Amino acid sequence: MLSPDLRERIISLVKSEVVPAVGCTEPVAVALAVAKATEMLGQTPANIRVGLSANMLKNAMGVGIPGTGMIGLPIAIALGALIGKSSYGLEVLKDVNPDAVARGKEYIDNDHINIYLDENAPSILFIDVMVTDDKGRSANAVIAGSHTHFSRLITPDKVLVDTLAEDTAPSTDKNESPVPELDLHTVWEFATESPLEELSFILEARDLNKKAALTAFDEGFGHSLGFTIRTKGARYFGETPLEHMLVYTSAACDARMAGAVVPVMSNSGSGNQGITATMPIVTFADDINATEEQLTRALMLSHLTSIYIKQSLGRLSALCGCVVASTGASSGLVYLMGGQFIHVCSAVKNMIANLTGMLCDGAKPSCAMKIASGVSTAMMSALLAMNNRCVTSSEGIVCEDVDRTIANLTSIGRDAMRDTDKHVLRIMTSK
Repeated sequence: MLSPDLRERIISLVKSEVVPAVGCTEPVAVALAVAKATEMLGQTPANIRVGLSANMLKNAMGVGIPGTGMIGLPIAIALGALIGKSSYGLEVLKDVNPDAVARGKEYIDNDHINIYLDENAPSILFIDVMVTDDKGRSANAVIAGSHTHFSRLITPDKVLVDTLAEDTAPSTDKNESPVPELDLHTVWEFATESPLEELSFILEARDLNKKAALTAFDEGFGHSLGFTIRTKGARYFGETPLEHMLVYTSAACDARMAGAVVPVMSNSGSGNQGITATMPIVTFADDINATEEQLTRALMLSHLTSIYIKQSLGRLSALCGCVVASTGASSGLVYLMGGQFIHVCSAVKNMIANLTGMLCDGAKPSCAMKIASGVSTAMMSALLAMNNRCVTSSEGIVCEDVDRTIANLTSIGRDAMRDTDKHVLRIMTSK
């Protein structure tokens, strides 16, 4: 068993990476920075300038903003200034109401907001908000490195925080603080051998993300993929565990991407990744009548595998996050099927052999379809692994060592696909 100190540090890591969020984390993080800057200014700004890194802009352009019926950054920025509370973190917009939306629309129409691409952003995840009042007084809030980490806070009178240079240095650009060094075996040991009471907090992911899925069942959001599979697709998919995984996972994403005012449990700064790491495990556990302990350990294995992969990939990249989270889900499915560590390694290799290269073209309603692809691949990869079938080291980017295979995946998403990322953004902004 891992040492108590290491377990405590991993628990701290999971609790910092698996957190509730209302709405897509990129525009919500922008709203958080605006809310903080507005609080420091002490009044509603006369003007707001928001500079964003390319990845932040890409992921915030096409997604619904909770409770507004609107898409994109302007309304998120307006509401951040008008009703946002930075103390809420990624739930900064949870107080939204029709009156606030009407005020937000008026604020946008009066041309108070300027959004621009910061081509010299020092971090892939970078938000620079400058707010100014009608007397020329200004306040500045900068988020860098992670969705809730303030690297610069400047009031009209003084500098409160300025750690931007060190936060965006290459050696520290991945996380807010030093984290335990993980490998897949450590992840397995932690999830399967730690005292159950230390892991039970992960069940909140089940509660939040299942509620989000049920919301889409009732009302229909986005492209309604979950609802469509559940109704129109019943004759084709049948009443099967795979159908349940696809329906609940895609429905929760439908709700979130369309701007439903429901919190979801995120993973590594992404609500969609949190949903994907959660719902296939929850529905499969229900279908096989798994115990609560089995569900708890499978959820922890899924979420921590995703966190481990994201540590080297980075928070935002050209690689779709569903590749990472569905790989975590495949690991959790293997555990629920009675598999051992060797089977988890096989499932991970099978996933990487299949889904590597799925690009991210921003957060949007059609993310539900990518998530469904990841979930179906997770089940297929787990089944192959449990049948002692694994993609070999003579095939593609898969190596004999599972951690090296993961490193191959993340190096492609982090480094090799950089030009892809730029080209995707050029296409998105020129339509």
